[in-house]
Amino acid sequence: MSADALSRLKQVCAHSEDPAEIAPHVEEWRGAWHGHSPLLLKPATTEEVSRILAICHETGTAIVPQGGNTGLVGGQIPLHGEVLLTTARLNCIHDVDAAGATLRAQAGAILADVRSAAADAGLMFPLSLASEGSCTIGGNLSTNAGGVNVLRYGMARDLVLGLEVVLADGRVLDLMHSVRKDNTGYDLKQLFIGAEGTLGIITAAELKLFPKPRDCVTAFVALADPAAAVTLLARLQDATGGLLTAFELIPRVGVELVLKHIPDTADPLSRPSPWYALIEGPLTEEMLSGLDGVVASSEAQRRALWRLRESLSEAQKREGLSLKHDIAVPVADLPAFVAEAVTAVQALAPGARPVSFGHLGDGNLHFNFQVRDLSQRDAVARLVHDIVQRYRGSFSAEHGIGALKREELVRYKSPVEIELMRALKRTLDPKNILNPGKIVAPLP
Repeated sequence: MSADALSRLKQVCAHSEDPAEIAPHVEEWRGAWHGHSPLLLKPATTEEVSRILAICHETGTAIVPQGGNTGLVGGQIPLHGEVLLTTARLNCIHDVDAAGATLRAQAGAILADVRSAAADAGLMFPLSLASEGSCTIGGNLSTNAGGVNVLRYGMARDLVLGLEVVLADGRVLDLMHSVRKDNTGYDLKQLFIGAEGTLGIITAAELKLFPKPRDCVTAFVALADPAAAVTLLARLQDATGGLLTAFELIPRVGVELVLKHIPDTADPLSRPSPWYALIEGPLTEEMLSGLDGVVASSEAQRRALWRLRESLSEAQKREGLSLKHDIAVPVADLPAFVAEAVTAVQALAPGARPVSFGHLGDGNLHFNFQVRDLSQRDAVARLVHDIVQRYRGSFSAEHGIGALKREELVRYKSPVEIELMRALKRTLDPKNILNPGKIVAPLP
């Protein structure tokens, strides 16, 4: 990039060239991705983002947008010395419409703050994940985040009514509608949800809110195996009329890692079990009869149960090296997949210890292994993803593609899908300045 381009960009908004300030922005929290950038831009308005991208487009300057830097596939890291744009100052939450059940927020708004604003209005924004205290709405939408409530409310793309997006050439695409029925042609906002900043930079969103669930009960129950979990899920969905909000599968080894590494945690049950389910919804005593489990009797107990689930990734990190796979298969096939894939991985990497957990209700499992070294990382990933493909599943259920899974995308998507993705990239970002090298690169 030219010195002139950098000089012009620095005149647009607050910025930093201090390596110490930039450093936290160019490393992913697990330490798997390290990048570098000569300039951190800190716009506070959509107009400033527009001016930044107009300059980048004119000068051919590559730029990487970043929210809370909680991504796990390197999508938010400037790996090739690109300019970095943080949405941290685009953090306003406004226009909470209780009657219409909508909320308008800028891209840099923290997810926990959005959920709190909805709660203050007597409503709920259902997107919820372990990093909600630091991840941002723009990042959530750019990666089509999932979280624990997908079972009832869907993924991030299902929670959006409108978007404001700045295109690669600086034009502002205003799609900030709050109507729930709009059948006027292509649904353009969906192009940018899950695109990881490669087609445009999301600057604001109109979000759907929902009534708070009544009689919401949280239960932690012991299970023999994933097949028992699938059976219980079907029974409870039938009993509640499909109103379960969460059904999380947790292995005993995961609970033990949390108890070992996370302070102030406790085993909810007196006897260990190979597997557990953390369930939330309008559950009754009759529905849970015959199960070995515990029901939260206070908000403090509910938070303690959820802390076991939400601390699993941190506990794995503290335990040592791990191989992580964010996969999804049809719910009914999940027990067979786990049995087949665990056996296959342990044959390839003897000593690999499975620590699989996740959103069983929607078939998304974080299919992880604790290992002594990472020498088999690529081979194990290929093995797991090939098995996922046979089950007609997804090798990236909620974490996105970023830089990590570009080769996997080309391997498992059809040539028609890849060409359509490249055609969209060429059309919306002809100079390839928006987060280049992420998801799928356009052919020259």
